[in-house]
Amino acid sequence: MSLLEEVVLDLERHWAEREWDAAPCLYALVRSGELRRAEPELADQLGLSPDADTLAALEQPALPEQAAIEDALASIAWPETVEGCALVIERVVLPPEVEQEIPEDEAEAAAFASSHPKREDVRMVVGVLRDGARHSALRLRRHDADDEVLVGPDLVPALSAALAATFEPDEPGKPGGAPGR
Repeated sequence: MSLLEEVVLDLERHWAEREWDAAPCLYALVRSGELRRAEPELADQLGLSPDADTLAALEQPALPEQAAIEDALASIAWPETVEGCALVIERVVLPPEVEQEIPEDEAEAAAFASSHPKREDVRMVVGVLRDGARHSALRLRRHDADDEVLVGPDLVPALSAALAATFEPDEPGKPGGAPGR
């Protein structure tokens, strides 16, 4: 199992212990050795072994509530010490057969989705690394069991792409873009 798969599954298990209907949560993924060098006290608090080569998930400040997640992610650039990032987000999903019934107004669409009898609540944990590696875990509220979590490298391709874009330079030829959050 890759380091990215491990951290995504750890985050999924952590969030499974929480209640549903949570706000999105963004994490910076940092190599444990790098974190130990830069912040030894934090590494100790997190229980990171000095010999371990893992990815530590560091929770970031809350994303803006008013912005669409794609817009919020588009404003993020990470420092070089951040190896990857992960996002935990919940969404309401409707079956394709009701798509034509969804109102165009955003507020009406949200009300429609939240009250629809065929709605499905989904918690997604999506992680990406600078090198392009991706991994996701999906948990459905009505199948809220550890053995029913779906996992794979590209279960949420649009969200994976939006997260990967946070590692692209803001200007051609410049690595990393602006400092992170």
